[in-house]
Amino acid sequence: MLSILRIMAGLAFFTGGTMKVFGFPPFPTYAPPMPMPPMWEFHVAGWLETYLGLAFTLGLFTRPISFILAGEMAVAYFQFSFPMSFWPTRNWGITSMLYCFLFLYFMLAGAGPWSIDALIARRRARID
Repeated sequence: MLSILRIMAGLAFFTGGTMKVFGFPPFPTYAPPMPMPPMWEFHVAGWLETYLGLAFTLGLFTRPISFILAGEMAVAYFQFSFPMSFWPTRNWGITSMLYCFLFLYFMLAGAGPWSIDALIARRRARID
């Protein structure tokens, strides 16, 4: 189940990045009233979510990537959601908060058995 959770969360996160970078899937017609980040921040977040999200989905370098993405989600929460309200249900921050803690979990738990990281570990174990 750890691998399935990683794959599904990674795919959802990846599509958030492709929406920012490539415009696909299209942005929802209704968006919460939040301040727009500077364009450079928007593009950096999009590239991180697209490429690191894809690597996370595949289970490649899962622990360091999870650390980076947890930090990105913490910044997103405290920069955009938290100033609107303390409560995540009121400030549209549930997604970034959950992603942050999900990535922290994977930073500690690893990618699971269906991952490139596990494949590399199995090959190293055979060589040693």
